[in-house]
Amino acid sequence: MSALFFKPPPFSHVLRFASHGTCPKLPTFLVVSPRPPLLRLSSNSRRRFLARATESSAAKIGDDGPAAVEEKSKNVGGLDSDGAVEKEAEADGGAAEYPVAEFEMEEFDLWRRFVVKLRMLLALPWERVKKGSVLSMKLRGEISDQIKSRFSSGLSLPQICENFIKAAYDPRVSGIYLEIEPLSCGWAKIDEIRRHIINFKKSGKFIVSYAPICGEREYYLGSACGEFYVPPSAYVALYGLTVQSSFLGGVLEKVGVQPEIQRIGNYKSAGDQLSQKSMSKEVCEMLTTLLDNIYENWLETISSTQGKNKTDIEEFLNTGVYQVERLKEEGYITDILYNDEIKSMLKERLGQKDKKDLLMVDYSKYSNVRKWTLGLEGGKDQIAVIRASGSISRTRSPLSISGSGIISEQLIEKIRRARESERYKAVILRIDSPGGDALASDLMWREIRLLAASKPVIASMSDVAASGGYYMAMAAEAIVAEKLTLTGSIGVVTGRFNLNKLYERIGFNKEIISRGKYAELSAADQRPLRPDEAELFEKSAQNAYRLFRDKAAISRSMTVEQMEEVAQGRVWSGKDAASRGLVDAIGGFSQAVAIAKHKAKIPQDRQVKLVELSKSSPTLPQLLSGIGSSLLGLDKTVREAFLGSNSLSGIQARMDGILFESVGNASDDNPIFALIKDILHSY
Repeated sequence: MSALFFKPPPFSHVLRFASHGTCPKLPTFLVVSPRPPLLRLSSNSRRRFLARATESSAAKIGDDGPAAVEEKSKNVGGLDSDGAVEKEAEADGGAAEYPVAEFEMEEFDLWRRFVVKLRMLLALPWERVKKGSVLSMKLRGEISDQIKSRFSSGLSLPQICENFIKAAYDPRVSGIYLEIEPLSCGWAKIDEIRRHIINFKKSGKFIVSYAPICGEREYYLGSACGEFYVPPSAYVALYGLTVQSSFLGGVLEKVGVQPEIQRIGNYKSAGDQLSQKSMSKEVCEMLTTLLDNIYENWLETISSTQGKNKTDIEEFLNTGVYQVERLKEEGYITDILYNDEIKSMLKERLGQKDKKDLLMVDYSKYSNVRKWTLGLEGGKDQIAVIRASGSISRTRSPLSISGSGIISEQLIEKIRRARESERYKAVILRIDSPGGDALASDLMWREIRLLAASKPVIASMSDVAASGGYYMAMAAEAIVAEKLTLTGSIGVVTGRFNLNKLYERIGFNKEIISRGKYAELSAADQRPLRPDEAELFEKSAQNAYRLFRDKAAISRSMTVEQMEEVAQGRVWSGKDAASRGLVDAIGGFSQAVAIAKHKAKIPQDRQVKLVELSKSSPTLPQLLSGIGSSLLGLDKTVREAFLGSNSLSGIQARMDGILFESVGNASDDNPIFALIKDILHSY
């Protein structure tokens, strides 16, 4: 969902529509994609829906008129609006065919095995692993889609997935011990990790999971492993899933604050959090559909994994599962064991009885092992990877942390570098963003379009690519999403606060001297908008919406009428977005790699080298944050202090928050305080 923001009142406690990172107290949790650098791909293919633009698209353009629309359709941003995707489709008979990525273990010949052993002998001290070791990974809390430096704290999805691949090929690693703690990432990232668990099992090595706290997300991951254990005292809460939406309309009314909202799009709900007291019919419909998608996916996946009937799984869930004994009796887990008992079992299995402790290598150390050491460095053909995660802004605050969001100036530099370099055969744009500054989004859209005119660009969407996030994706030749990726949100909402009653109650007076009919439009928060000001306010929002919608229509080779049907601020799951032409293929990062190879005319059985352009040297704030985290636990405090120094203003193409949560993990915080806190931290 895009959001057109108001200019905040002159208060130190500024309320904002948007969320930081993933959204206000309706955050987002959904979807995934894999990223194996070593893949063998089947020749299976998918067809993508193509809707061609026609002259009738002028009908709903409004003030621009037919001539302007025709000109737009010919040359948006200075580029041929048909784009490479449609041209290729025409050559193929009207539809593009894409290969489907399937991971297969590659057998190394004698020479390659010798080279790998030699490289292991010459490995740096921090890359050495004892033979017979078990890779230990603890998954807990948030998981970033960015690559972390050794000075950064937290988990990185690309590095987690890479560790699975390296461990599958590493002769020193006997298996994986996966500790799963409560997760707060989206379902997309969970699906990404789950796919890599399944791929790892093809190596023939064991993978054992252990979950002391088991909700729907944790069980979804643990059940994919060959063995799944929980302790006798485990907190189990398999109750179902919820979607939450909170409203401050009644609270603001009581304190004398009147939000003046212009909402464009029936499903646009960002402004509702401030102006309404309950959920609209359209938003309820949208959220219900999204929740159904997640719930059905959970049931289908678990029933397939457990070899049980989907109806039986749902009936079991509806009994309210909280006892670990029931999980074992019904065959949902392998056994009930403590952590130390599992390690003792693995010691015996690996013949390490004579050793005091089980030979293990943890996630952090194993992340330092280079793919080169294991013979997984890739081929000569290079594909650039540009990662765009977090909220979008145009410039960076002097104190903001590197990697804390999408800074358009910096991302544009990477895009131009990829465009100017002849080394890269294609580019994968990995997006995990709810949007942000509309101007920044448009500037990046332009650069991505220019890049796509010179070489294939594939957008791979993670948990969320909505509003400004989708704005970026729609400039690519092809878009790949997970089944549950939050997608679209093409709509705007603009608003301001009328603080007249609040000022009267607290005895505050504000007087303005101005020149110009509309000079006080943003400044005069001590009174409601005049009729002429309200009209201008609405026209501004309508114009912003038309620009977004029309560019989306042209980028996706649709008519404006077709795009209007799927726009209006509605958020779709990746699966539903694909059936409506907003997405080209369903899959993860490896699917994007397969399509990039296809577009670049690289044989699917040929290895490619993925070059990360988003990696950067750690900044001083990042170093302080990492050191604070490891020594004094100051990571969160430092990060919030730096991020709090940023401020956004103007038009925002941002999705409002949607929180999909399991009942067992629902927050016990007061919902009013939680929402206010999230909105205050949304910038």
